Amino acid sequence: MTGELHVFDRLMEIAVLIQADLVRSFAGTGLTTSRTHLLWELRRMGPSTQQALAAALKVSPRNVTGLVDALEAAGFVDRGPHPTDRRATLVTLTELGSQTMADMVRDRKLIASHLVADFGEDQLMQFARSLDIVTGRLRDLVESSQSPTPVTA
Repeated sequence: MTGELHVFDRLMEIAVLIQADLVRSFAGTGLTTSRTHLLWELRRMGPSTQQALAAALKVSPRNVTGLVDALEAAGFVDRGPHPTDRRATLVTLTELGSQTMADMVRDRKLIASHLVADFGEDQLMQFARSLDIVTGRLRDLVESSQSPTPVTA
């Protein structure tokens, strides 16, 4: 197997393992990957309109409505009036939502520390730089909706 294919296969395995860990950790919570993504954005942005959340998540406002409905029913968020725009609704984290996000932040730090526990500082910085390059290239491919054109002899 070539080095490039080995790296790609490891990245795919990492993606699958992260997804499996998320599914395991969400079991019994009513959370999904999409709902959790909305909670992360709400934590980052603070109280927000559904329109702002849709833009942050890069989904339709209708999609956000469904996510917020489910999160509100489960007690993670509340909807309330916007303080300056009476046509808009503001979505905020509840106490449960805030505590859930605090737990996720803590768990994220623990997992990150565990994954690189025996890396030296130089090794960690080189690994981070390499990941940044790969992430940037993958983001460019996804955003341009193109696959690289194979080079033929």
